[in-house]
Amino acid sequence: MRWEIVHRATEYVAEEAGIALRNSAFSPNIRERMDHSVAVVDAEGRIIAQAEHIPVHLGSFHIGVANLLGRLAGEGVDLEDGDAVLTNDPYISGTHLNDVMVLYPVYWRGRLVAYIASKAHYVDVGGPLPASLNPRAKTIYEEGVVVPPVKILKRGQINREALGFILENFKTPAVARGDLEAQLAASRVGAARVRDLFEKFGDVSEQWREAVEYGRRLALGEVGKWPAGRYEAEDRLDWAGELLPIRLSLEISEGGITADFEGTARQVEAPLNAVLGVTFSAVSFAVRSAIGGHLPTNHGFYSVVKVKAPEGTLVNPVKPAAVGAGNLETSQRVADVTFLALSKALPGRIPAAGSGTMMNVMMGGVWRGRYWSYYETIGGGSGGRPNGPGVSGVHVNMTNTLNTPIEIAEREYPVRFTAYTIREGSGGRGRHPGGDGIVRAFKVLAPTTLSIIASRLEIGPWGLEGGEPGKPGRVTVRRRGEVKTIGSETVELAEGDEVVIETPGGGGYGRP
Repeated sequence: MRWEIVHRATEYVAEEAGIALRNSAFSPNIRERMDHSVAVVDAEGRIIAQAEHIPVHLGSFHIGVANLLGRLAGEGVDLEDGDAVLTNDPYISGTHLNDVMVLYPVYWRGRLVAYIASKAHYVDVGGPLPASLNPRAKTIYEEGVVVPPVKILKRGQINREALGFILENFKTPAVARGDLEAQLAASRVGAARVRDLFEKFGDVSEQWREAVEYGRRLALGEVGKWPAGRYEAEDRLDWAGELLPIRLSLEISEGGITADFEGTARQVEAPLNAVLGVTFSAVSFAVRSAIGGHLPTNHGFYSVVKVKAPEGTLVNPVKPAAVGAGNLETSQRVADVTFLALSKALPGRIPAAGSGTMMNVMMGGVWRGRYWSYYETIGGGSGGRPNGPGVSGVHVNMTNTLNTPIEIAEREYPVRFTAYTIREGSGGRGRHPGGDGIVRAFKVLAPTTLSIIASRLEIGPWGLEGGEPGKPGRVTVRRRGEVKTIGSETVELAEGDEVVIETPGGGGYGRP
């Protein structure tokens, strides 16, 4: 069918643009870890195709693009050929400040036909701490610089006034400039390939609409096979000694999926709050994973998933609540609680909980006369499955990044790694045991500010069908003969201090 050929080609447009972004990025966080995502959007703002990059980015495009286009329309801003608009405002773009979103219009024969949307996690966007993720933040203003929607390109030319403001406030301006140029280059690649589609097939807008409708029909058909009903679940997010409840009522019907978070904890004066784009992304990820098989992950699928998140809660905060860790940790718990609800609807099809934390490591300081900033997430164990054990040492749920290769990190930053192994025995026992977590340790070679943002440090990932939970994570600092366990906090390290990170194992499935 013609529409399927066009749709498959559009998926490859997104993939090629994503590769262009990765290959030309400056920061190891994008170039090595691939902490970026790209989508092709039609002229009406609907997601047509996206590269298989970061789950927390991808679902958020559905919310973020609509928010941004609505904001531009409300302000009477038109995007002309050669323009590009940039923002990192989480309450618009749908994730957190580090994810810089660029929207690039695509014109064909003088008519707007599409947009290329991209997100890239900049390793530093200002604020008081390296990597701009602050465990103590109460508002987004303590996390970094909020850049409202601004035309970073005007008819193909860089907006130097806007760029100057941005780079003066980001602590690693040369890296930020390089990553921005990579995003713009990827946008141009994507736009060129979309125009090629229009030249080859003519106006493909109708084929895109058919692809969206097919995605919706297929998703509804699959969900329609599930037992209709309302399924309740609750999980808790551990933070600074508190256990914050995330409650979900998941309704399955022939009309789709509705996730209602009534009863979830109120928003907090901490960076744990997850904007609506993150909450939607986590729910849709879990639903998409449960469907399995080939399904176009476009506007058609996303339209089948509805989220009811009371305003002012942990999963839909009011600005200017801090949200840096909401994108990282709360997203993981929202995915977990959605899977837990689905396990009641689909017994025998859903695995036990994975590690459930991105285990975020942020470091930086001044070294050799320049400011450096480092960020990475560390994988763990996935949950035991109905048909086999979990997988050890992988990223689970809302992060789909790679690790930062030790060789790259040691070449570019004042760190030396002392261990990188599987955390044997950390997976939960079960008929199918959970995968094991990771031990990753390093020494700093210069005075360094270290921040950790993590969860599953107090409660291990849950098991299913009698399986035992995985071991919680642990972070220890060794210095001058002292060994101290730390949580989500910021500490100052001296040269030679060692940090040992142990990530959670996945829960077990079935009685041991």
